[in-house]
Amino acid sequence: MSGLNEVKARIKGVGETQKITNALYLISSAKVRRARAELQKTAPYFSAISEEVKAVFKTVKRFDSKYFYPENDHMTDSTYGYLVITADRGMAGAYNHNVVKSVERTLSLHEKSKLYVIGDLGQEYLSECGFDVEKVHCKMENPSLSSARKISDLLLEKYDSGEFSKLFVVYTDMVEGKSFSVKETRILPFHSSEFEIGDAKTDYEFQPSAEVVLENIVPAYVVGFIYSALVDSFCAEQNARMIAMKSANDNAKEMLEELATEYNHARQNQITTEMTEIASGAKYQKEKKASEQL
Repeated sequence: MSGLNEVKARIKGVGETQKITNALYLISSAKVRRARAELQKTAPYFSAISEEVKAVFKTVKRFDSKYFYPENDHMTDSTYGYLVITADRGMAGAYNHNVVKSVERTLSLHEKSKLYVIGDLGQEYLSECGFDVEKVHCKMENPSLSSARKISDLLLEKYDSGEFSKLFVVYTDMVEGKSFSVKETRILPFHSSEFEIGDAKTDYEFQPSAEVVLENIVPAYVVGFIYSALVDSFCAEQNARMIAMKSANDNAKEMLEELATEYNHARQNQITTEMTEIASGAKYQKEKKASEQL
């Protein structure tokens, strides 16, 4: 009986776990849809900002600006800044692992770097690995435009003060809405070649100057890029969690089928044992009664 009760307890435990993983799958699916809907609302504005930056570079080929990539890159040996986006929670497969391993590979090639890390798991792991990590507070459960503005203000302040000469964002991007990959993108300083797609007018006039116009556009551009990276990472995290939870659900279903078979066998063995005991007892009583009559 103890074996039968043990199997029943395992079936109950696996069933409860399956309920949790299925709920997490449904929650992640809903979060992805909501985050993408929010991003779509702001996408036209940031697309227009990108067009304005393109217009500056199309109109003015060369000018002096701290946001412009120098013709001769003298910043190879200078300090770089990295905004690293990870998750606050686990149970998302290899999502966090892929990001932190990408950062480790990058820093092995350029040690003079400052890390600004979003996400509890990334902050904890990279700190334990001995990296100098500045924690950036942003709730990845709900990436918002206001959070992107605060992060942008922090990084632009560090960039303008000269704490680092280049700013990169390490985040996770969705690929065709299914798989995901870690990306490392430089967002500052700009390079004119990044804005040479398509036709652009060349009769713009900038007041008071193109440099001033660019410096006023840059904060909005950086906010838009960071917000997009936050949402892309959030969607990738939820998608990774959906995949992990679906795998867990499938494993739980398979385990329940095996346990059900094991339970049926154990129950059948118990019934057979009980019937054998009853038959043996009846035979014993019959023989005992016959011997008493003699």
